[in-house]
Amino acid sequence: MTPEPQRIWTRYVAIGDSFTEGMCDTDHTREDSFVGWADRLAALLDHEARAAGQELRYANLAVRGRLLDDVVGPQLDAALAMGPDLVSMVGGGNDILRPKVDVDDVAQRIEEAVISIRAAGADVLLATPVDPSEAPLVRLTRGRAAAHAANIFSIAAEHGCHVIDQWRWAALRDWRMWAPDRIHLTSEGHRRVALHAFHALGFDTERDDWFPPLPPAEQVGTVEATKANAAWAREYVGPWVQRRLTGRSSGDNVTAKRPRLERVTSSTD
Repeated sequence: MTPEPQRIWTRYVAIGDSFTEGMCDTDHTREDSFVGWADRLAALLDHEARAAGQELRYANLAVRGRLLDDVVGPQLDAALAMGPDLVSMVGGGNDILRPKVDVDDVAQRIEEAVISIRAAGADVLLATPVDPSEAPLVRLTRGRAAAHAANIFSIAAEHGCHVIDQWRWAALRDWRMWAPDRIHLTSEGHRRVALHAFHALGFDTERDDWFPPLPPAEQVGTVEATKANAAWAREYVGPWVQRRLTGRSSGDNVTAKRPRLERVTSSTD
């Protein structure tokens, strides 16, 4: 059941990693930047605010590659300092890729962050991970991802958060929704997630525009699939492993694309 929207939000801050930064949803108006679902959601919220005679201010502090320590640490501190009335927080995805991660510890830190946000008077938007059951290599983390998804729902129920439920969303298990790196969504994927988030916040949407799966795709032969997987491993998995071994991150030397609360720009319209 979709909850009723609690308010018209006017100060929205997004924190997280590459998912919230919007990787692979290219922003053609800003060099070396991305749009992403959070920017698209901000545009939808701004439309609602303007209809009510108000205006949205929006900041996005998410940075690719960041672990939960950064999301619930410096990012959260900066977000709360802005006095938001809505915070989207999607973190922990990079953590649960690591075999030795304590999923319950991840949940505890997310819950503590949620408590801080709620105590500051802001609403909270969370998201579950996508079910990785059909993803090469990443499907090995399905058990941890499932536990993480369950924890997100529990935290949301306890503290009155909104949730983007990606776990059971069949449309996102279609590889046509994903960029060539198979880690980040395409522009169409980000568009759909933004509408899903808008719906999760209690607004009416045309579900047929974002929820249903894509039409059936042409079947790919075994040989072609094997070649594609090998090329993907060389181009994307290899560099990721190398960064892990050398203690580097894709987010090194990257800063938040929208570090201050500002009016929503045309790139999100």
